[in-house]
Amino acid sequence: MQYLLMLYSNENGWAQMTPAEQEQGVAAYGAYTQALKAAGVLVGSNRLQNSNTATTVHVADGKSQVLDGPYVDSKEQLAGYYLIDVPDLDAALAWTARCPGASHGTIEVRPVWSM
Repeated sequence: MQYLLMLYSNENGWAQMTPAEQEQGVAAYGAYTQALKAAGVLVGSNRLQNSNTATTVHVADGKSQVLDGPYVDSKEQLAGYYLIDVPDLDAALAWTARCPGASHGTIEVRPVWSM
């Protein structure tokens, strides 16, 4: 079953880190990604640009309303995701606990509804 791990964090946190801390962060995510690949459970992943690059679209009465910026203003922003394919929720949660993002943000785990 596929699960989407949505990584939420303070997008300004990266700029507040020292170069050494940033290097450690890149290495930690690289190792995590390689572990997912080695286990054969990684379907896809990407890091997202900052929320100020977002465009929000809503259709009301047949007319599109396009707004610059994120849908909601919050302390943590959606920073990236991992899509994994594992046997069950317990396995998804075990992988989530290993993700570096769990130590500096929040990760929402949701099963994918296959169409």
